[in-house]
Amino acid sequence: MKRLLSEFLTGDLARDAGLMEEHCRESGDPSVTGLEYDSRKVKPGYLYFALPGLHTDGHRFIPQAIANGAVVIVHQDEVPEYSPGIRYLRVRDSRFAMSPLSAAFYGYPARKLTLIGVTGTEGKSTTVYLIYQLLELAGKKAGFISTVQYSDGSGETRNPEHQTTPEAVTIHRLLSEMIGNGAGYGVIEASSHGLSKRTNRLGDVPFDAAVMTNVTHEHLEFHGTWEQYRDDKANLFRALEKFDHCKNQSPVPSFGVANADDPSAGFFATATVHKTYTYSTRSNTADLSLRSIESGVSGNSYEVFIRETGEAVDIQDHLPGAFNAGNVLASLLTVSGLLGIPVKDLVPLVTQLKPVRGRMTAIQKGQPFDVFVDYAHTPSSFETIFPPLRKELQRRSGRLISLFGSAGERDTKKRPEQGRIASQWSDLVFLTDEDPRGEVPMDILEEIAKGCPERKRGENLFLIPDRPEAIRKAFSLARPGDIVLLLGKGHENSIIYAQETRPYDEIAEAEAALAEMGYPGR
Repeated sequence: MKRLLSEFLTGDLARDAGLMEEHCRESGDPSVTGLEYDSRKVKPGYLYFALPGLHTDGHRFIPQAIANGAVVIVHQDEVPEYSPGIRYLRVRDSRFAMSPLSAAFYGYPARKLTLIGVTGTEGKSTTVYLIYQLLELAGKKAGFISTVQYSDGSGETRNPEHQTTPEAVTIHRLLSEMIGNGAGYGVIEASSHGLSKRTNRLGDVPFDAAVMTNVTHEHLEFHGTWEQYRDDKANLFRALEKFDHCKNQSPVPSFGVANADDPSAGFFATATVHKTYTYSTRSNTADLSLRSIESGVSGNSYEVFIRETGEAVDIQDHLPGAFNAGNVLASLLTVSGLLGIPVKDLVPLVTQLKPVRGRMTAIQKGQPFDVFVDYAHTPSSFETIFPPLRKELQRRSGRLISLFGSAGERDTKKRPEQGRIASQWSDLVFLTDEDPRGEVPMDILEEIAKGCPERKRGENLFLIPDRPEAIRKAFSLARPGDIVLLLGKGHENSIIYAQETRPYDEIAEAEAALAEMGYPGR
């Protein structure tokens, strides 16, 4: 794709991007061939966004971007000198400007797709993936963007980043590729960071459907308060009518889907003038309500009441964890609303749904104990994942061994709460590195350990920063019938430290540790 700068920097766009002034010396009207905010990835003809950051500032790397071929520089701070032949655009906020400029450069692809956004503290990635699969199983070409993986309409690819909702440049590029590959639908995992006006990653994405899974305690290091965290997430529902004037004619009116069991469901419903449908795993008052469930490590069987028709349907899935029933209900409501297909007609497709990698992924290499890898890393996700496993263990007199950490430079208030919940449900607790970043790893583990002061170190509480070492110690203590639960890394492919980012794959590490114990697989 190539655009002359003047072709997409119109008066309205200049206003939306917060353009303050332009500077050029013999630059003319440059032909822009791409957009980038990482100076190392800039290629000839690119527009470079100089973004302020937590640890470094993109303005420092303007010379490197120019050396790599940048012809346009978008910046918010003054620059010490202007290079000949380069067009400089000074804006109020470089990160905010990235969204409208990216949308314009790629030809406003979000307006040409039916888009579904999914937000919540837990369940986002799984719900995104289930909606995508249901759309495909119903005969619709779709793409999706999530923490774990994404698809531009040509196949699924693992997400190499730790970022749930990517920057606006990546969002609009992927949406453009979806259109190029014939997709008519796109499903986006909308994080609180991505929905915040401070980042504006999704500021120019008009959604047709918005899904809220739950809102609990997370990311207060960014949002400041839980109320602000929830309000930022509600921007997804506010976006349902924000762009009604510019969307292509959609087959169905915009709508929301909310978890009726969450106290904030009403808050999200009132954030939009469009109808919000509800689902529940605890009562019969929602549009879709779970009546009963039988859960096992390989899937769930449950009965669901459909309020609109007064019918009850039986559902069978192959998604480990009873909590996935709620994700299935959210997905059924969403796809039913998008396609106008009754929920009961979509139910037969549920048996074909695949789980997300790193979400209750079972590792079985012939060992006499169960091993599961899951991304759970918040107190609320711990409260969800531990009780069913404890119930399962009561049937076979096994023990629950949990292993987890807490991210550095993130919400610190949750750490002792993580320790408290894990200690309540687990027989053995292993605390280890997640992504320490700039913090001292052992300091993080000590903060978690404050939540379980009754534990005796070296007997039922172990603080081992090195994650591969901690996994091997946990496996060495596991007995036949036990469950070892590896939490917090899930699908991720690295561990971030202050001075380096180490490649890391939890599933591969668990398999390697089992192989060392003499369990290479069946």
